[in-house]
Amino acid sequence: MASFPAAVRSSRKLAFNLNQARRISDIAITRTGKPIIRVQGGRSSLGGHTATVFGATGQLGRYIVNRLARQGCQVIIPFREEMAKRHLKVTGDLGRVVFIEYDLYNTESIEASVRHSDIVYNLVGRNYPTKNYTLEDVHVEGTERIAEAVAKYDVDRFVHVSSYNADPNSPSEFFATKGRGEQVARSIFPETTIVRPAPVFGFEDNLLHRLASAGNLFTSNNMQERYWPVHSIDVGQALEAMLYDDTTAGQTFELYGPKNYSTAEIAELVDREIYKKRRHINVPKAILRPIAGLLNKVLWWPILSAEEVDKEFIDQKIDPTAKTFADLGITPGDISNFTYHYLQGYRSSAYYDLPPATEKEKREDRKYVHVLDEQ
Repeated sequence: MASFPAAVRSSRKLAFNLNQARRISDIAITRTGKPIIRVQGGRSSLGGHTATVFGATGQLGRYIVNRLARQGCQVIIPFREEMAKRHLKVTGDLGRVVFIEYDLYNTESIEASVRHSDIVYNLVGRNYPTKNYTLEDVHVEGTERIAEAVAKYDVDRFVHVSSYNADPNSPSEFFATKGRGEQVARSIFPETTIVRPAPVFGFEDNLLHRLASAGNLFTSNNMQERYWPVHSIDVGQALEAMLYDDTTAGQTFELYGPKNYSTAEIAELVDREIYKKRRHINVPKAILRPIAGLLNKVLWWPILSAEEVDKEFIDQKIDPTAKTFADLGITPGDISNFTYHYLQGYRSSAYYDLPPATEKEKREDRKYVHVLDEQ
């Protein structure tokens, strides 16, 4: 019988703790006057924002979806291909990640995806045109339809992910359409938060894995273009921070890494990490660009596009008036610290278990340098 009162006290203590935890929740009033319970809990929390993430099946999508869903937010994911979105289902608790099939040409499907949301992220983008979608269709007209739906239902926040070097007057069609997309978004929804990430590296990037691949043979500018590569995890953290910081509305953010590299310098990091020397053949732009454009039209899988050749001749330029990671309280990581994590799989079995290249170099230095720290 003595255990029964103890069980009662234990249950009361548990209920008290739950009530205490509930007090962590905070009621926030959105821009449109809508009250939202922001829950500082885990993926099973009830409350929080309702967010729509267009382009969630791309490289950046999984990072922002995972961050939102594990905070208890309801995440709506418009998708086109059934098999491309399966990995996102497990990022949130049961019923917290909702999938809606949509078409970028279908306005009704876009409106159905945003009408109940507090924030909309537009991560839709293409690196090359296809027979169904040109860069203009995706970056300009697609952005226009999404922004119009956001304005129609008076969604509180709209975060539009553009690109570094986005400029309507750029000689690159990719950068030019990205620039026009920014103008369209701001003209329809002035409170749009524009995000311009630098070339992104991560698990499924088009930078480290492309340079480590044996099929990446041809270049046109001796890989001399320069930029500040940024970690995909850092960009995902920044996108999440914008949800909880209303002062970011109407602002432009340039998200880039701490160090400037050329592609050739990154290729050296890759070769040293995988213990292989990848060959890169330089072909004049006048020859490589039309060939890449033809391959892009003939082959259904991406190998090389004319737009990628154009971008090789344009260095990254930073807008001095734009905000950066520092304004969000985030310190971005340097690409040289992550090559081992993303490239170990490219090593042969003879070198697979060796430590990271940077750690190996430190061990080599210790063999020849015998100076005490205090001296």
